[in-house]
Formats: sequence, C-alpha cells, structure tokens
Amino acid sequence: MQADTIVVGAGPVGCVLALVLQRHGMQVEVYERRPDMRRADLVAGRSINLVLTARGLRALRLIGLEEEVLALTVPVYGRMMHSLEGELTYTAYGKDESERNYSVSRGELNIALLDAVERAGIPVHFERSLESAELSEGVRLHFSGPEGPLSVSPARAFGADGAPSALRTALIEHSGGECEVEMLADGYKELLFPAAPEGGFSLDSRSLHIWPRGVHMLMGLPNRDGSFTGTMYLPNEGPWGFSSLHDKASVEAFFEEHYPDAIPALAPDYAQEVLEAPLGKLGTVRCLPWRLDERVLLVGDAAHAIVPFFGQGLNAGFEDVAVLNGLLGQGPLAEAFAAYEAARKPAGDAIAEMALENYVEMRDKAGDAAFILKKRVQARLEQAFAPAYRTRYAMVVYSSIPYHEAQAAGRVQDEIVAELCRDLVDPADLDLARAEALVREKLTPFVEARGIDLNF
Repeated sequence: MQADTIVVGAGPVGCVLALVLQRHGMQVEVYERRPDMRRADLVAGRSINLVLTARGLRALRLIGLEEEVLALTVPVYGRMMHSLEGELTYTAYGKDESERNYSVSRGELNIALLDAVERAGIPVHFERSLESAELSEGVRLHFSGPEGPLSVSPARAFGADGAPSALRTALIEHSGGECEVEMLADGYKELLFPAAPEGGFSLDSRSLHIWPRGVHMLMGLPNRDGSFTGTMYLPNEGPWGFSSLHDKASVEAFFEEHYPDAIPALAPDYAQEVLEAPLGKLGTVRCLPWRLDERVLLVGDAAHAIVPFFGQGLNAGFEDVAVLNGLLGQGPLAEAFAAYEAARKPAGDAIAEMALENYVEMRDKAGDAAFILKKRVQARLEQAFAPAYRTRYAMVVYSSIPYHEAQAAGRVQDEIVAELCRDLVDPADLDLARAEALVREKLTPFVEARGIDLNF
C-alpha cells in the first residue's frame, strides 16, 4: 500500500519531520538521493559540525530523542578568540553555564535519527533523487535511481531536501512564486585538529575556537574523541582566498602568517589536507510560497537555507517541525500549512539576515577591542538585570521567541549598549543605575508592547 505522505530528504530535519507526521496519523515514507550513510563510507565526523541549541532540543523532545542525541554531543559554553599574537579572549554564551550549545557530528546525528525512523517502521528509500514533480492536479513525484525511474502519487509531499530542493523548484514554477539564492563570495574547507597525543583535547573543549582575521577566519568545534573539526572560511578569489593556496608551501606560509598558534594543534600534514579538501559553498535561500494548499510544504533549508554563522540552521529546521506539530490537528491541513508559513517565513528571513551579520562579526570584529567591550557590557547587563535584559544572542539561541522578534529587540539593545559604551574603557566602571534606567525606558516598554517574554 502506497504511503499517503512523502518526505523528500532523509537529513536530520527530514527524519524528525517524518517521525512527527507519523504521530499525527499519516502513513509516511521518505525518499533520499544519497546512499544510506549507515552502510556507506560517508560518515561525518569530518563534515562541518552542527550546533544544537535549545530550539532544536525542543523538537527532539517532542519525539522522545533529546537524551539519545545529547549523548552524541560535546557541550560548548562560549567563544575563545585567538589573536594574531596568540592571546586568548573568552566570552561566555549565556548568563550561566546552564545556557550552552552542543557540538555534534552531522553524520552521527543523522545516523541516530535514521535509526529512530527505522525503529518507527517508516520506510526510507535511498539513492532516489527527485527529478521533477507535477502539481497541477494532485501530486506526482518522479524519482531516478540505480533501479530505474519511479513515480509515486501521494496525497501530500514535504520538501526537506535542502538548499538545492527539487520540490521547491517545482513548487515555485507551479505557483509563479519567487526564489532568490544569494551566494557568498567566500567558501570553506575543513581540516582536523587531532586529539592530543596523550589523549583528550589539544584545545579547550568547552569553547568554540575562532581565529578572526578580517576578511577570513578559522574555526574549531570539539568532537567526542578529543579532536576538533576545523573550518577555514576564506574568499574564493584574491590574495587571501582559496585561489592563492595552490601548493603545500603557500598553505604553510598562509598559516604561519595568519594562524601561527593553530599550527601546533593541527595534524603534521595539515597543508596537504587543506589542498585535498573539497571547497564548500555558502549561500542563503529566500523564497515564497512555502506551500501549496494541503498538498505541498517546505521545511528547513528547502524553505530558508542560511549561512552557518549563528549556529541556527539545524535548529531553525527543527523548530519548523515543532511549530508545524503544534498546528496539525487544529483544523484543515491547508489552514495549518498557511499558519505555518505565516509564522515561519518572517522568522526565516530574520535568522538569515542575522547569520550574515554574524559572519561579519565573527570574521571582522571578534578580535576588536571595541567589540569585546560591547560584549562585556552586554554580559554585565544580563548578569545584573535578567530577565529584564537578555542579550539578542540569548533570545535567538536559548528562547523560543520568534527570530524576527528577537532581532527587533536586539536593535533596541544596540541603542542602549552604544550609549553606555560611549567614553567607557573598562566594563567594571559601567554605571549600573544609568543602565537600569535605560533598560526600563527603552527595552521594557518595547518587549511588553510586542508580547516578548524575556523570562526564559
């Protein structure tokens, strides 16, 4: 018997979506263009680590997988900035250590979720690539694969097939909608910081490590085996770009000039590793519509792919599923899809914009004295006045406040912090009485008027 519901894409978001839809009584099958990573040599540990935060954990809680997934992660409590001179500056993420992020291997996470889908009895068809979809009457999906073409006609189809979504392409063409794909002029390559020779971590395991260098940067996130997954973000072209790294000597010279304190923690053959690593692309997808009556719906990167610099791509996709879960069963499916789009489209646009802003912040400003002062003033305000004052970062990462509302409140906070930092050198000298007055005058009325709850 053919399933009435098809999920296109068996990545993390597609797996969580399939489990939620099944709980709402739908007969679900999943189609995935890649081979089964549990049976092929495609396992991640060496793909960009994902960052799991409170929004994503809430979705996992819905399907009873929160603790199972957390067991695969390494908790990360703040950012460690590495200056060119090797000086370290640490900034905590939250108001205390209960607010932390989790570094997780993309592959290990995906495998755990595929196992959960399999345990639930949901069929997953691997090596089936969606080539086209007919949406004029009903839904008809056309897949290719090693066993030849296959066409299916479910009652509804969900696109969780990532930034290059074929279902999104069909939906936009059918509806006459719009889709903008904005690619960065920068790319990324991955390299490994091995575990220490005696075992354990060679860098502080409680931190996201960042080497900010203006037009480029290096990052490292911890893995459970003591290694770090490093990621270089460089322009594709130019004197500081990947095009200038053409042999081992040029890679070594680049690291000696820009990332000298990272070299001792890297593998001896790091230069060859950089040369051989594939060059990844970075981009943002903005589109509308995300739905077609009760027949088609886009989730995750298929609807709103973003650059990875706020650590919210996975979490935004998981939150899509959580929001949809709350809407299903409340009325006709078409109304649930419309309400989902109305709630998540402005949120998706906001986190896309904030992720792009955060790239500039991490790459260009994170080592700047004025920026560090601002961050420390924000931390003092949060320590002194929470919950009346929570940073924008905390609102984005640790609350369920819609992204666009957190973005709007953050603009008010920027005004307050800019005023308090004027002529301030040491955050210890911050005038807390004046700060409290500004929070009460500017931020409190704003959040109350918009129904933003900072008590999280």
